[in-house]
Amino acid sequence: MQIHGAFAALATPVDSNGQPNDAAFERLIDFLIDRGVDGLVIGGATGEYVQFDTQERIRLAQLAIKRGGGRVKMMTCVGTSSIHSTLQLARAGQDAGNTALLLPMPGFFRYNQDDLKAFVESVCTSVDMPFLLYNLPSFTNPLDAQTALDLMRSVENVIGMKDSSGEREHLKFLADGRTRDEYSILVGDDSLLLSAAEAGWDGVISGIACFAPELIGATFRSYRDGDLDKAAEYQGMLDEIIEWVGQLPIPWAVRAGLSVRGIDPGPMHLPPSPVRAKVIVDFSEWFRQWLDAKGWPLEGVWELEHCVK
Repeated sequence: MQIHGAFAALATPVDSNGQPNDAAFERLIDFLIDRGVDGLVIGGATGEYVQFDTQERIRLAQLAIKRGGGRVKMMTCVGTSSIHSTLQLARAGQDAGNTALLLPMPGFFRYNQDDLKAFVESVCTSVDMPFLLYNLPSFTNPLDAQTALDLMRSVENVIGMKDSSGEREHLKFLADGRTRDEYSILVGDDSLLLSAAEAGWDGVISGIACFAPELIGATFRSYRDGDLDKAAEYQGMLDEIIEWVGQLPIPWAVRAGLSVRGIDPGPMHLPPSPVRAKVIVDFSEWFRQWLDAKGWPLEGVWELEHCVK
């Protein structure tokens, strides 16, 4: 199986008590599919998976696949800090109708590369599903590029990798390491989107695509279609957004962006300080003007105050 294209990493809208808001979640899925994403990723870092228990994550994945399955590719993140809950999520994901499952490394405690190999081998040999490894070193144990390459070669149902390390040297190493199309590689750092496409990578799984899907899709597809000047122009536009997003925790920036696009994300899981709240307001105002200049629809702006309380 080959995984390719521009995927949006879903945020998880919540109500005033921090519980998933199903109606807003379904609206977000429709919003992204209507804007041409190739697939959706449920419950990854952008979805703040650590905020929800196993049963809630299973329910959200089932809800998302029921809403979006058959229209685009669907992948669910099954990462936890324990193999037991990871297997529970993976087996539920197998039954739910995912295209593939996204497997981050365990978080919290530090493990070596042999430990991570054993973890991946145990999960993937226990669940008969295609898996993409998920290198997320900011939040979980880092997966070395060589370890990932070894696993993609040795574990039959590990079909590729999402790399969110931001390590530019991984682009050539992982592209050069494969023979023909033996595995898929997708970039998770939006600043490297065009560079990854130039290196021969297969696509992107993007948090920014959750609130600016048009731009992520245009960048990837312009390069794929041979319009290199347009792809570079779009990457420049993307870098403008990244400059703002980098001033905030990623989920806060995504939620602020969704508010501008008319999707109610609910409050943050941690109350923003006055300084952070001002950055959120400033970013939202900039993004609203930026969208207007590009001619992209807002679809009714959600009240930002709800987001920053």
